[in-house]
Amino acid sequence: MARYTGPKVRVSRRLGTNIFENEKGRKALERKPFPPGQHGRTRRRNAGSEYLAQLQEKQKAKYIYGVLERQFENLYVEANRSKGITGENLLAMLELRLDNVVFRAGWASTRPQARQFVNHGLVNVNGKRVDIPSYRLRKGDVVELREKAQKMIVIRHNIDTLGRISPQWLETHGNEPKVTVRDVPLREQIDVPVREQLIVELYSK
Repeated sequence: MARYTGPKVRVSRRLGTNIFENEKGRKALERKPFPPGQHGRTRRRNAGSEYLAQLQEKQKAKYIYGVLERQFENLYVEANRSKGITGENLLAMLELRLDNVVFRAGWASTRPQARQFVNHGLVNVNGKRVDIPSYRLRKGDVVELREKAQKMIVIRHNIDTLGRISPQWLETHGNEPKVTVRDVPLREQIDVPVREQLIVELYSK
């Protein structure tokens, strides 16, 4: 399955956000809060283009959720056809990806790690194994770790140390490694540093 495998710190520095939410990216942005390359400092000062701002917001969303260009375009088309505000529809669809829910549940430290867990068949949806990271969940779906996954040291470590609070649209079940999709996430419940209206403007041209 296609996924981004290039340099992650360079992406974070170029977009000015710790896209992959890892320690390496955080330290790099603290040390060098400007784009990479010979003219990185100058580029940040001169970056006032409307198109550039729109493109960067799209790139942020793509990299944060681990979606490639064609997938992202297809999601936008679907979001545009759906009822409601296009940008909010788009973010809700991205949030409902199975790998993102595994991340939100606190079972994985990053979304790429969550994607790996799903690929390895460590997650059940409504009692059945699903190994497709882009699988879109619906209201009422129950996501849980398989028995094998519950015993894995890395997952136990994440659950014990991350302390991540699940969003309101996800219902937890006490200490059980299980969450239920309570509802489609609202924009105010999605804490990603993306201005979705600029993405809509980009695709509307």
